[in-house]
Amino acid sequence: MGKTMISLRRSAHIAALTLVALPATVVLTTPQAAAESSKQAAARRALAQLKVARPLSIRGYSREKFRPHWADRKGRCSTRELALARDGRGVRRNAACHPVKGHWYSPYDGKRLKSERHVDVDHLVPLAYAWRSGAKRWSPAKRRAFANDLIRPELLTVSHSANIAKGGQGPQSWRPQRRAYWCEYATSWITVKRHYGLFVTRGEKVALLNMLRRC
Repeated sequence: MGKTMISLRRSAHIAALTLVALPATVVLTTPQAAAESSKQAAARRALAQLKVARPLSIRGYSREKFRPHWADRKGRCSTRELALARDGRGVRRNAACHPVKGHWYSPYDGKRLKSERHVDVDHLVPLAYAWRSGAKRWSPAKRRAFANDLIRPELLTVSHSANIAKGGQGPQSWRPQRRAYWCEYATSWITVKRHYGLFVTRGEKVALLNMLRRC
């Protein structure tokens, strides 16, 4: 009888310790972690909806086919000038709307820049890459809209050096230097491609899925 009572007390003690430990496990699921998981899941669903195909020929491509990009908005600021003003801090513009002062942060490489001469406005999905993903078949009006899109995350102010390094490459051959930006980069890329009905290649899709693991 005494042994039975001791056994029961030990079982009750272990159960109590288990209950005490449970909240610590629950706390690990923070609101931020839940939001990041939700973001990754949404991006994965959107990526799954994109058509997978082989890239089209680059034949016939030129930046002129997307012009006028950096189009003037009714004779006022150009798309590029608007993007620089949107992405910068303390931006001052002259009478012609050109930025003459400001601070910019380049999410690709983490550089903080104090001169407009050191920044570029990058087409997240490069024009040449978009051409091979389906833009080759678009009307001139749609290509112009794509090249000047300030609503979707297609235009981003980055350092000149990062923009040069990226060139016309896709995520399977180039990724931002800052790994902390990979999730944002991948979700933005998917958002743009989905909105414009552009397809992805198999290698591109794998690269995007790998970057989404950073979410």
